Amino acid sequence: QFFQEIARPILDRHFPDLAYTAGLLGYGSDVIGYDDEVSADHMWGPRFYLFLAPEDIGKREAIMDLFSRKLPPVYRGFSVNFSEPDPEDHGVRHAEQADGDRISPLIYIYTEAEYLNEYLGCGDLYALREMDWLSFSEHKLLALTAGKFFQDDLKMADRLSNLNFYPESVRLYLIASNWSLAAEEQAFVRRCADVGDETGSMLACARIAERLMRLAFLYCRRYAPYSKWFGTAFARLPIDPEIKERIRLSLAAPDIETREEHLVNAQFLMAKFHNELGITEPVPISIQNYFERKILVIWADRMAAAVKQKLQGTVFEEMPLIGSLSEVANFTALTEQSQLRRNIADFYDSLAQKRQR
Repeated sequence: QFFQEIARPILDRHFPDLAYTAGLLGYGSDVIGYDDEVSADHMWGPRFYLFLAPEDIGKREAIMDLFSRKLPPVYRGFSVNFSEPDPEDHGVRHAEQADGDRISPLIYIYTEAEYLNEYLGCGDLYALREMDWLSFSEHKLLALTAGKFFQDDLKMADRLSNLNFYPESVRLYLIASNWSLAAEEQAFVRRCADVGDETGSMLACARIAERLMRLAFLYCRRYAPYSKWFGTAFARLPIDPEIKERIRLSLAAPDIETREEHLVNAQFLMAKFHNELGITEPVPISIQNYFERKILVIWADRMAAAVKQKLQGTVFEEMPLIGSLSEVANFTALTEQSQLRRNIADFYDSLAQKRQR
């Protein structure tokens, strides 16, 4: 409404022949629909991004000057004026009362390539290789595809549709990886508890639970947000509610018997979901003892192996099943830095080349 009622008439009046795209995407909990009262304390309010064609980007300063003079200081009770970027807080800006005739709106002007290079670390969406997808922040992919355009003369939405979800080979690689990572610790939940390490048992349980949750996103073809909104988004996935409840109960369990029961059943139900989707040939699943020990598993490694068979003939055929670095919840200092994306891509390329040699 702020764009349509206030900003658009200003643009149409002063730049009547300008073709542009305007919308809200990328940064912000409001973009993915999880903002609340707390979110409103920074980078929140009447705002949008304006995208210009490369031949028009020279008008950026004139348009920003126009907005600073013509936009109202307040729109529907919300300040349109924002503080200068805080260098001590990643450039965050806060709504504040305007002081004088000019305002400083929370509006950013880019070409499409400028924005994608800055936000995603890749300005050419048509040049993507399968391996490149592992170098992107999954949260940023979600934030780009969850955005909305208010006017799209430049047809930017069509090009961003290439990012709607992972290519199938990438999706399969991530599915295989998450089953493999769960399998690595499938016996440890009980084993830790048996030697008196209740804390270790809970941690192993939590790591497996996260892998199951990530599998749910992949099965539903939905990007997962970063850790602040991970559980919120998982709760909204269209999967069997018993899977969600079993995961919750395993994490809240007061003892190893309860923890193991709920976690192994959550794995069983997720494997059943996998079979129902027909991603691979049906994988026989049952809850069994881990070799001769009193440890219950479904042999999650068999799920990983079945999916890995589907990767034959792809660039991921010989790749170690480690998933993407953005699936490690607290790696944001690495994966959210777009300038490091090329380094992450090089890392995965090197793994593939070593396996090929």
